[in-house]
Amino acid sequence: MIFVTVGTHEQPFDRLIKIIDHLVENHVISERVIMQIGYGKYLPKYCTYERFFSYQQIIKNIKEAKIVITHGGPSSFILPLQIGKIPIVVPREKRYGEHVNDHQVEFVSMVEQRKKNLIVARDEKTLIRSIESYGTLVRNLSSRVDMNNSQFNFDIKKIVSELFGEEN
Repeated sequence: MIFVTVGTHEQPFDRLIKIIDHLVENHVISERVIMQIGYGKYLPKYCTYERFFSYQQIIKNIKEAKIVITHGGPSSFILPLQIGKIPIVVPREKRYGEHVNDHQVEFVSMVEQRKKNLIVARDEKTLIRSIESYGTLVRNLSSRVDMNNSQFNFDIKKIVSELFGEEN
């Protein structure tokens, strides 16, 4: 199963939904596809979809998916990583009216270069190649997510201790 999510941003991301639906229609994708289409105007004809899923259902879909395809919102691509899946990320772009600017393009490009744990596809050809060669692509990537919570907590404790003259 392939799970596709466009997050909860109010601008439609019909470009991604249409591409995946047409890939299923033309048998480029032969497995079942479940989509979370958000506020999109295009309604898929060849894929199972809901506008929004509960958080629990999203987790279930990600766990069951062979491939997760998501937009470039951090919450949407970090969750699969936390579950151990390398997502294919298609960032929303301003030129298509999918977002107010191109921060998703810039952010996912930076994460891809620094962390090497995303597959970024900005166009249909790259998306198709990423789906077709997913197993090979993920072989050299890590789904590891560095969390800064422990370091943050340590730093806060140190600052508070210094403010009150206490020892660590």
